[in-house]
Amino acid sequence: GDCFPCPPEGCPMMGHYADRFPDKLKRENQKYFLNTAADEPFAAWRQKVFIKLSGVKKTRGDINLVFHDTEGHTKEYEIANGDLTQDEVYTKYLDVEINPKNTTKIEFLWNKAIFSLLWTRLGAETVNIVQGEDGQR
Repeated sequence: GDCFPCPPEGCPMMGHYADRFPDKLKRENQKYFLNTAADEPFAAWRQKVFIKLSGVKKTRGDINLVFHDTEGHTKEYEIANGDLTQDEVYTKYLDVEINPKNTTKIEFLWNKAIFSLLWTRLGAETVNIVQGEDGQR
């Protein structure tokens, strides 16, 4: 996540367009890493998620986001699990397999642990998602 979002000159590209980033080509013996999705077309979009919780002071469970796209596909990602605290901001980098341009909604889910108190209530006060390509929220 150190190079997220992309630098002002843009994210370096591989292959045919690599020559557009001459400063990156001057270095030798570089290692490159590419995050891919599990299924075809193997594309993934890096996003940084910030979730601030509200509700009870503390409970155990997990919080997830479900991304929905225009074709009816969904993909669920875990943001945090264990002790969840009110006013805490949970941050996570996700490699989302649903193209942000085709995302129709993002659903916030939380599940409390089996032994949590029945009256426990928890919600998201804010959910911010920063996309890697152009830094939009």
